[in-house]
Amino acid sequence: MKLACASGVFDRAFRRGDLTQLEFIDACARELACDGVVLDVRHFPRVDVEYLAQLKKMATDLGLAIAAYLDDTFFLAESEGMAAAIDRALRLGALLVAAPLAQQTAMAWSEQLARIGMATSLAKSANVTLAVRNAPGSFAATGYDCKRVTKEGDSAWLRLGLEPALFDAATEPAVLADRTVMLWCDAAHSHEDDRIDAFTGFRGFLVLDRRDGDATLESMRAALLDRASVCRAGHIEPALAGGCGPGAG
Repeated sequence: MKLACASGVFDRAFRRGDLTQLEFIDACARELACDGVVLDVRHFPRVDVEYLAQLKKMATDLGLAIAAYLDDTFFLAESEGMAAAIDRALRLGALLVAAPLAQQTAMAWSEQLARIGMATSLAKSANVTLAVRNAPGSFAATGYDCKRVTKEGDSAWLRLGLEPALFDAATEPAVLADRTVMLWCDAAHSHEDDRIDAFTGFRGFLVLDRRDGDATLESMRAALLDRASVCRAGHIEPALAGGCGPGAG
């Protein structure tokens, strides 16, 4: 398992103007020793070709993977918006486009399924994989919902990006492991999130995020080291023989 930091952990710092996206990437490499980053659409000061190339080059030079491009509105967008998000992911070299589905009160399942079909068609054309995030009240709230999404979505470019702690007690997240390409946890409570440990042998990214967006470098360093120690303790098989996460080796 590899460890990534989502830019959402510092959302308040971004909003205050205390942190830029370039500074975030630099901090993830030099101070947090992450394996990758997730770049949230909310934190892009601009999305022109030159800037996206700069982000990709900087991450590459620092040895960071761009684990995902995150856009919470992706599965609500029209085709033009979806295509733009996929194009940005391609230019960044992002491994995935991650997004939740709509809230069940926002539209009918038939409409959401139609948008999923549109998204997977675009993703297939670009060879970009989509990672559906589970979220309470959404069309991917429970394990049953997630199975329905991947079954009725019926595309090799549609996979899951799960935050096990958000499932109800009746859901066994590990039964979705074969469709899961990334995992998420709230950095503020990462030490309590033992449902992740069920994903033995998972080789993708575990992304640390924070719903309150109010992390500090110190709190993120502690959360990343905590998850890395779990990997080294053998609760989750490391992606590579050398270990996983900060300080592995």
